[in-house]
Amino acid sequence: MNRHLPLAAVIILALSPAWALRAADEPPADPTLAHDQAKVVSDAVKHDAKVVADAAKEGAKQVAVAAKEVAHEVAAATKEGAQEVASTAKRGAERTKAAVNGDKTPNQPEETAKKPPASPEKTPAP
Repeated sequence: MNRHLPLAAVIILALSPAWALRAADEPPADPTLAHDQAKVVSDAVKHDAKVVADAAKEGAKQVAVAAKEVAHEVAAATKEGAQEVASTAKRGAERTKAAVNGDKTPNQPEETAKKPPASPEKTPAP
C-alpha cells in the first residue's frame, strides 16, 4: 500500500493542472465561482503535495533504518576480521620469535594446543 501511495499522489498532482486548465477554458459567469474553483484547485494541489511529502518522509525513515542495520552488520564483520588479523599476527610474531631464539619446532597453533589428546578407546584398531 505504501508503495502505491506516492505513485497515486504523483498521478493526482499531474492531473490537477490539467483539470484546472480545462476549467479555465470555460470562464464562469460569476467571478466568485472562479475564485471558489481556484481555491478548490489550490487546496487540492496543497493536499497532494503534502501527501507526497509525507510519503517521501516515511520512505526516508525506512531507508535510514535499513542503512543503520547494514552499518551495524558491517561494523561487526570488520571487528571480527580485525580480531582474526590480530590473532594471525600474534601467532606469526610468536613463530618468528621462536625461530630467532633457535627453536627448531615452532609453537603449535592455539586451536591444536587446546585439544586434549585422543583416548585409546576412540582410535581405530590397526
